[in-house]
Amino acid sequence: MKALTAALATALTLAGCATTTSPTGRTQYVGAVSQAQLNQMGEQAFAETKSKMRASPDARQQAYVRCLVTDIVRELPGDWQRLNWESIVFVDDNPNAFALPGGKVGVHTGILNVAKTQDQLAAVIAHEIGHVYANHHDERITRQMGAQGALGVAGALLGSRYGEGAQQSTNQLGGAALQATFLLPGTRMQETEADVVGQELMAKAGFDPRAAVGLWQNMIAASGGNRPPQWLSTHPNPENRISELQARATSLVPTFDQARAAGRRPNCG
Repeated sequence: MKALTAALATALTLAGCATTTSPTGRTQYVGAVSQAQLNQMGEQAFAETKSKMRASPDARQQAYVRCLVTDIVRELPGDWQRLNWESIVFVDDNPNAFALPGGKVGVHTGILNVAKTQDQLAAVIAHEIGHVYANHHDERITRQMGAQGALGVAGALLGSRYGEGAQQSTNQLGGAALQATFLLPGTRMQETEADVVGQELMAKAGFDPRAAVGLWQNMIAASGGNRPPQWLSTHPNPENRISELQARATSLVPTFDQARAAGRRPNCG
């Protein structure tokens, strides 16, 4: 991990930045690392996560999530489909999920208690895959490089998956949690964009885009009026978000209907 972090710091020092267009048409500044490096970092982060968390022994849960990921990935462009996609359900009561460059998807068992239907869980997974497809991890690294230089980015890579305090501690300690860059919450702009991309992906795959509304209502209820779960922590205002999801779902119903008419009728569980 130390060698990989050192290599990343060198790459960041030498790399130039470029602009690209996100799936929603937004201009992005990316290119701090190559796509191959980004995929390698995602794979390394996932490997570390697997070493620290216990995979669910429930084969049905694993098959359920794998089915959802497969159906959603099928709606991505060909080069994205060809990634080595892998999904694992981890035993963790925190209602969370994530997707990493290189095609890695993690789902906590806690989210299975909140996403009551396959369409609701598809909303979660499609949102997370939307982050990967929209190059949000590359964008975050590039932004960090511009703000802090290579050393600052290397420090950001050594944060924790769970909150600013833990991130600061591992920054100070120079720890080895490379997955931090990938699992720390994104900006609200990125979260909104992942909503847009994810809701469209799920509709194209034959999942009802209206289920995203119920999912977020469940997430709010699960917080019990206390501090929202981590998955909600940097997202837009929940009430505004539900309104946006509802409006977008209405516009995506024809896409959903076309997918169903074309035979895309997911039956994951």
